[in-house]
Amino acid sequence: MASHLDDPGGTDPFTPPAPDTARREREYTALFHITRRHAAGEARRRWEEDSMVMEPFDAVRRIHDLAAGAAAPEPGEPELDHTDFHAALTLAPRMRAELDALESGLLTMARGRDMTWQEIAFGLGLNTPQAARQRHDRLTGRVAAE
Repeated sequence: MASHLDDPGGTDPFTPPAPDTARREREYTALFHITRRHAAGEARRRWEEDSMVMEPFDAVRRIHDLAAGAAAPEPGEPELDHTDFHAALTLAPRMRAELDALESGLLTMARGRDMTWQEIAFGLGLNTPQAARQRHDRLTGRVAAE
């Protein structure tokens, strides 16, 4: 006799969710939360007109700037609370992964355009060509693992 425990499709209430799926759901919930509570300017317009959430970097930057006093809250905007910080922290790994992918791509394209490791090191503010190459290797490894 088959039971719901034989269903690998996820209907079993005792089967933990797939980590990647759970992470993506938390990220979207975090973006939704920050956008709904703290979007300002163009981001507020996109939210109100098209229900578009903020980009991860913009959402984290907004919480950071509000907390640091570098941005003024919009009229009627709620004060920051722990849920806002939790949402921003939830987005930090995604934001870092996107930046790593962007930097890795830039390094690869720079090498493809015949820039030397010495030139790349200078651009990155590193002291040696070896340090630039090692940075590229680390970034490429992290991006490939994602």
